[in-house]
Amino acid sequence: MNVVVCGISHKSASVDLRGKVSFAPETVVQVLQDARSIINAQEVALLSTCNRTEIYLYGEMTDTQILTWLSMIKGVELITLKDCFYSYRDQEAVSHLMKVASGLDSVILGEPQIFGQIKSAYSVGREAGTVSTMLNRAFQLAFSAAKRVRSETAIGKNPVSVAYASVNLASQIFANLKDVHALLIGAGETIDLVAKHLREQQIGKITVANRTLSRAQELVEEYAAEAILLSDIPDFLHQADIVISSTASQLPLLGKGAVESALKKRKYRPLFMVDVAVPRDIEPEVEELSDVYLYTVDDLEEVVRDNIKARTSAASLAETIIEQEGQKWSKQYRALAAVDTIRAFRSSIESIRDAEIEKALTALDRGQDSEDIINMLARNLTNKLLHKPTTRLKQASEEGRDDAINATKDLFDLNKNEH
Repeated sequence: MNVVVCGISHKSASVDLRGKVSFAPETVVQVLQDARSIINAQEVALLSTCNRTEIYLYGEMTDTQILTWLSMIKGVELITLKDCFYSYRDQEAVSHLMKVASGLDSVILGEPQIFGQIKSAYSVGREAGTVSTMLNRAFQLAFSAAKRVRSETAIGKNPVSVAYASVNLASQIFANLKDVHALLIGAGETIDLVAKHLREQQIGKITVANRTLSRAQELVEEYAAEAILLSDIPDFLHQADIVISSTASQLPLLGKGAVESALKKRKYRPLFMVDVAVPRDIEPEVEELSDVYLYTVDDLEEVVRDNIKARTSAASLAETIIEQEGQKWSKQYRALAAVDTIRAFRSSIESIRDAEIEKALTALDRGQDSEDIINMLARNLTNKLLHKPTTRLKQASEEGRDDAINATKDLFDLNKNEH
C-alpha cells in the first residue's frame, strides 16, 4: 500500500493548463467518490486552487492510472499532463503535503492562505467518506508540521506583498484599527487586496474612491464599504485616517494643498498615506507636511525585499521541522505495517490455546486427574507454540542466516542468557 501525492502546480504548469485541470468546489465530493473506484484507491482527497491541483491517495494505484483518469475527466491530452505532472510516495508524499500546508511550496513563500485550503480539502474528503485512517494520519501530521513552522519560525511574520506591507505599516502607526477610517483610491487588484487585509485587521470603516462607481461598487459589496467618485476626494479627505492609492492616472490625484487643507480640518491628527501608483497619485511635496506619513511603492518594495530575505532564512529552519515531522510519519507507518502480522500471530496462538483448552476440558469431563491435565495442557501448549519457530530457526542456522537467529534473540530478549 502507498500514500501518494500527485498533481500539477505553478512550478510545473502554465496558468492556462492549471485552469483546465482545476475542480469547481461543488463538484469535488462526487469527483472523490468516483475517483476512489476508478483509480482503485482506498482513500482520496483533492486540493484545487488557482496555483495547484493535487490529489492525495492511499492504495495500490499507478501514476498511469491517475493520469489517465485526470486526462479523461478534464479532457486534457495525456501527453500534455505528463509533461508537468509530479508524483510522490509514502514519506516523500507526506513531506510534500507538509511543505504545501506550511507555505513552503507557495508562489509567495510562507503565505498563510494555503493552510486553510488544505484543511478544507481534508474536511471535504471526510464529508465525502473518502478520507479515513491513512490520509487522516497524513493530514494531521501536515497540520501539526504547519503549526510548528508558524510558531517556531518567522516565515509568516513579515509581509511580502505591497498590499499587506501597506496594512502592516498602518497597524504600526495606529494602535487600534477598529476606530480608523481608510480611504482607498482605485479599484484594481492591489486595492482589492488592501481592502481584504484591512477587513482582516477589523478596520473601522472603508471608503473606496474610483473614476466610476460601478467598479467601486463591487468592493463596496464585498467589504461592506462605501463608494465615492475621485472628484469627491477633496471634500472627503479630512475624514480619512489612512489613504492608500493605486490608480492608472498619468497625473497626481492629490496635491499638497488638498492634503494641507484636510489636515487643518482634522486639527492635525496624523494622516497615513501610501502611494502604490506608478506614476505617482500623490505629489511628492505632500511628504513635507507635518503629521503626514507618506510611503511610496519604492519604500514598500524595499520592505518586501527585506522580508523575503527574512522568510528565505526562516525556510531553512522550516525544512528541518518538515524533516523531523516526516520521520514521525515513517515511524508510524512502519508501526502500522506490523499490525497485520501481530494480528495474525495472535490469532494463530489463540487458535492453539483454544484447541488445547478444549482437550483439557474434555479430559476433565472424563474424570482424569486434574494435576495430570494441567501438566498435559502446559506441555502441549509449549510443544505446539515452539514447534514451528524451532524448525525455522534450525533451518536458518543450516543456511547461515544469522539475521534470523539474531532477530529471535532480540525479539525474545535472549541475549542476556549468553552472559
